[in-house]
This record gives sequence, C-alpha cells and structure tokens, in this order.
Amino acid sequence: MFNSATPNSSVNKLALRIAVGAMFFMAGLSFSSWASRIATVQQTLGLSDAGLGAVLFALPVGLMCSLPFSGWIITKIGSKKLVISALIVYALALVTLGLAQNAFQLIICLICFGFSSNAVNIAVNTQAVATEQLYQRPIMAFFHGLWSLAGFTGAGIGAFMIANGIIPLHHFMGMLIVIALGVLVAARYLKDDKVTDAGPVFVMPDKSLIKLGIIAFCSMICEGAMFDWSVIYFKKVVLAPTALVGVGFTTFMFTMAGGRFVADWFAHRFGLKRTLQVSGTLTATGLAIAVIFPYVPTALFGFLLVGAGVSSVVPMVYSAAGKSKTMAPGVALAAVSTIGFLGFLVGPPVIGFIAGIATLRASFVLIACMGISVVVVSTKAKLDQDDKTENITEETPIDFSPPVSDLQQRD
Repeated sequence: MFNSATPNSSVNKLALRIAVGAMFFMAGLSFSSWASRIATVQQTLGLSDAGLGAVLFALPVGLMCSLPFSGWIITKIGSKKLVISALIVYALALVTLGLAQNAFQLIICLICFGFSSNAVNIAVNTQAVATEQLYQRPIMAFFHGLWSLAGFTGAGIGAFMIANGIIPLHHFMGMLIVIALGVLVAARYLKDDKVTDAGPVFVMPDKSLIKLGIIAFCSMICEGAMFDWSVIYFKKVVLAPTALVGVGFTTFMFTMAGGRFVADWFAHRFGLKRTLQVSGTLTATGLAIAVIFPYVPTALFGFLLVGAGVSSVVPMVYSAAGKSKTMAPGVALAAVSTIGFLGFLVGPPVIGFIAGIATLRASFVLIACMGISVVVVSTKAKLDQDDKTENITEETPIDFSPPVSDLQQRD
C-alpha cells in the first residue's frame, strides 16, 4: 500500500498549489510550442497535407502507448518523481522535433513526445488531486485553465518566433531552458508520495470509473472534433469570409479556457453532477445552434457555448477519478484517461467519414448527441458523494494514497 506522510510533516497548501499550477503551465507551454510551429516544420520537410496528417498520427500513438506504462510507473516511484522526470523528457522531446530532418525521424520524435506528454498528464493530475483534497473544494479546473492559458502564451511566442525568422530548433531550445528552470524551482514544493508496496499493476476499473470514462469519452469526441473540424465547418458550411474562417475556433478556445477558471466555483456551489449536466447541455445546445443556423453570428454563439460546455468535463472527471476508493489515484486517472482519450482519437475520423457519406452539418449532429450523452450518463451515475473530501485542517499532512481504515491511520 501507499505510505502516509510522516506524522510531523506538513504541507504549505498555497506553495503546493502554485507549484502544481506551474507544472500544468509548463506542460501546456511545451505542447503549444510544438503546435505553433507545425506549419513551419511541414514546409521545412516538404510534407504534403496528407503526409503531414499521417505523420501527426504518431502523437496520439505515443499517448496511447504511454497510458498503461504511466499507470504502472506512478505506483512504483510516485507522482512527484514522475512529473519532474517526465516534464524534463517532454521538453527534451520537443527539442528533438526541431532536429528532425525527415518524416521518419519526425514520426519517432512525435511518438516520444506523445509518450512523455501523457506521463506528465497522469502525474500532474495526481498531484492536483492531492492539492484539491487539501483545499477541501474543487480546484482541478483551475489547473486545467492554466494549461489552456499556456496554450495562448505558447501560440503568441510561436508567432513572435515566426515573425522574426527564428527556426524551430532554437525556439524549442529556449522553451527547454524555461521549462527546466521552472521544474527546478517548483519541484521542491510538490508533495512527495512515497511508495513501499505498489500492489497489483492492474485492477479492473469499477462501474463508477467506467462511467467517468464514458463521460470523458463523449466530451473528448466533441473537443477533438472542434479542434480538427471547426475551421473547416466555418469555411464550408457557414461560408464565412476568408478572414473569419478561424474565428470560430478562437471563440471556442477562449471560452474553453475561461470556463475552466469558473468551473471550480460552479462545482463547489452546485455539485459535480449538476456541473456535468450543465456542461453537456451547453455543448449540445451550442452545436444545435451552429447546425440549425449556419451563419457567422449564430455559429459563433454556438461555438462559444460549446467551449464553455467542454471546459469543465475533463477536469471534473479527473478530480472524481482521483478520489477512487478501489484504485490508487494515478492508476484510476490512467484508466479513465484511456477510455476518454479514445474519444479524442476516434472522433475526428468519424466526423470525416459521416461528412463524406452525408454532410458536415450531419456529422456535427452526432457531436451534439455526445453532449446529450454526457447529460444522460452523469445523471445516472453516483457522483456527488464521491466528490466530497474529508475535513482536513491546514496543519494536517496530506496523503496521496487511497483511503485506509481508521486502525491503519492510528498506526
């Protein structure tokens, strides 16, 4: 089992929150730095659009390969050691993307980039779960909001680098230095979750975790589709002017990021179940508006609602999974991530398939149904009682381990 913190140890909850938030921000900065230079890399390597699409598939392959490994390794070395090492490897993998000289090398580097990205994701969310327990109220969405904020920051830095003719390698090396310094400063304030007996490597998720995974699956289908198809929808269905084809995606990203900074307050005030119900309703309503009224103002309003809808689902689901009573937090997060991320993978291709045999508007109806599914599954699932935390004082040390009996706590 997982050891409790030593009786005399204590946690500065503000320092822990800042440190975990910094880790989220640096993870988002690494990913957005790559995303901002994809077009440059495509041009440098002479890749066609089809060729680039095939190469980019290596990233989710790396993510999926990492899921079972991350759930296992976190039980062996703990989330603190994993997030520190994985984030450094993540930044190093970013630099290798700038070193790639051909498509094959880029594929290998992207697999490594995706692999380390998910290891960071599992570890930093495990740290966030423990921080949330210390605060006795939802703060998970705040951390994910910092990741989204880092996305805007990374995009801005990327635009500056492009405007000044700085090659991706030098850009990525600069990000490596920033991330390494950030890890060096923040690492000392993270919670050290020591492990002596990790228990079984794999435990079958219980019904509550499977339902959380399904909720994440449905929401991530919507999220993935918006990432890949929103610009195309504005171009081919809304028939927006060239200067406005990207404004729908920008609106979606803005409300998704902003929504995460208010989702914690909403969940604390109204509960996890109501938060997920409202999120699914907003997603379905927004997509329905964009489908029924495919005009620039109405589609923009619809995408605004979709961004607000998907913003809180994954953070809230991760928060609930981290409180599992049957699995260690890191393993539970890996299990839910596995189910949820499948939606992110299969969503965009399915949308393309439906658009090919019918229309893109018809495919967006399917995404709206996924929003409705979030409402249905969250309504039937028992969520709110699992989201409650124990009464912990500021002086009480926080343990990352699963709940233990009163007798074990006294020992």
